[in-house]
Amino acid sequence: MKILRWMDKAVGRLEGWLIVAFLSTMVSLTFLQVLLRALYRYGHVDWANTLVGEIDWSEPLVRLLVLWTAFLGASLITGENKHIKIDILSDFLPRRWLPVRELLLSIACIVVTGLMVKASMGYIHMEMTFGARLFLGIPTWLGQVILPVGFFLLLFHFLVRGLEQALVLLEGKRP
Repeated sequence: MKILRWMDKAVGRLEGWLIVAFLSTMVSLTFLQVLLRALYRYGHVDWANTLVGEIDWSEPLVRLLVLWTAFLGASLITGENKHIKIDILSDFLPRRWLPVRELLLSIACIVVTGLMVKASMGYIHMEMTFGARLFLGIPTWLGQVILPVGFFLLLFHFLVRGLEQALVLLEGKRP
């Protein structure tokens, strides 16, 4: 279990650094686009319009990075056990039943994210077969590989939480 916890924390750190890098890239590219368009429109600087045309790939990249950032953020928050939980029973169950509830919720989340991993793998396979391109010749499936990867990261975090709750129940610890 110590190895899983260590892996969970290492994955969380990697997710955090990727989020910072992606957000920095998104802000920088968007700021550059706005700056160049303003230079062309209001300053009548022709080279700014030419440069906007040269970096026309930046807008689809930013949209793609939004998707990647959303999945990595969801995974990071799930790893910290701060994700949104819709659970009506928490108010009614005695405190000693909370580990059982957490284990059942983790199992449900593992099943759902496992199904989503499988479905997104099928989607990526279809994209690979279709052979479409995003920008700069990058295959569409490569940009969308975050779908199965993101769902797998969520699955991993739910699995770690579920195993932790199962150990709490097996050892008979009280919260």
